[in-house]
Amino acid sequence: MRERAKRMVRQARQEDPGLSVNAACKRIGPQLGILPDALRGWCRQADIDDGVTPGVTTVESDELKRLRQENAELRRANEILKTASAFFAAAELDRRIR
Repeated sequence: MRERAKRMVRQARQEDPGLSVNAACKRIGPQLGILPDALRGWCRQADIDDGVTPGVTTVESDELKRLRQENAELRRANEILKTASAFFAAAELDRRIR
């Protein structure tokens, strides 16, 4: 459905070069039962993915999300390790004093 809608917007803009993305989405969205704002977002992201306009591609966005999640997980693990090492260091010092 998305692919068809994006294809229809591109075709409408090719047939009428003066037609903006917004106008094409307002024309085609209701025909397909899609909100024009949603269709506009799909078309803009498709243009970025195809290299027509600059921006963060879907692949790059997914990679960033994955790396951010991995970074957060590593930070949590690091905090756990710091806490554990502090605990065991304190226990070792306590053992030596007795």
